[in-house]
Amino acid sequence: MNKDNVYSLDDRGIIYIYGDDARDFLQNIITNDIYKVTDSKSCFASLLTPQGKYLFDFIIIKHKKGFFLDCEKKQIDELYKKLKIYKLKSKVEILNLSNEFVVAAISKEKFLSLENTKEENGFTTKYREDSIVLDPRNKELGGRLFVNLEKLYLSTKKLGLKLCDSGDYYNYSYKLGILQQGTANLQNKIFGIECNFEELNALDFKKGCYVGQENTARIKLKDKLSKKLLPIEILEGSIKIDDEISINNNKIGKIVIGEKYPFGLIKFKDENFNFNKKLNCGSASIKVLRPEWLR
Repeated sequence: MNKDNVYSLDDRGIIYIYGDDARDFLQNIITNDIYKVTDSKSCFASLLTPQGKYLFDFIIIKHKKGFFLDCEKKQIDELYKKLKIYKLKSKVEILNLSNEFVVAAISKEKFLSLENTKEENGFTTKYREDSIVLDPRNKELGGRLFVNLEKLYLSTKKLGLKLCDSGDYYNYSYKLGILQQGTANLQNKIFGIECNFEELNALDFKKGCYVGQENTARIKLKDKLSKKLLPIEILEGSIKIDDEISINNNKIGKIVIGEKYPFGLIKFKDENFNFNKKLNCGSASIKVLRPEWLR
């Protein structure tokens, strides 16, 4: 990421949750501990099915008397409806502010050059009146600025940054092995823990109950995790979603995200699998990339 650029993430949406029960409401349903979130700390979290399958993921930021949820915009309406279902009698208000606020990304170097910042995942401070966060998933993703749409140009000008589209940012995220686009393709298909949520700081195994907690904890405690969501490099040919990935006629995974930045669900513990091997995927040749953060 270029230190002199700011990337407008127009494909992100914002939901605002506030009210007397806002913190407890979120604590009962999300995978992370909402009590970690303060004016100086944000977190990454997910909402799962009762069986522990993936539904949504989002970054949570403290905002005034409530919380912003920064989610892929294509998922925002579904997330809004799901939160409304869980609301029941909770004293919370849920608003879709995607047309009022925008998310913009800056490099880690630029974030750390600002006053009152720390090189710590999720560290949150203010730039003028707006929250700016060092990405809680992985600090190498840089900072995220949450700003009113009408103030975006002025804020970026004050920062001395050139406003750019998001292509370079998402290419960088893909190279880091962190999926941010096309997440609807994962819904109800793979377990949340298979999405690297432990490595990306979205799971808290000490917080107690939440939706999908039982299966997530069982997979973790019984060492049943055998598949992971990993980035794919296409060496030759083309791929599509649900294409099988194999080596020597042994199936070791399948394509789950087949867009510009492809990802596969890979049996990373399979004796036939090796990150250095060329793999077959339909008529294509591919290899699986190993993120530096992978445990």
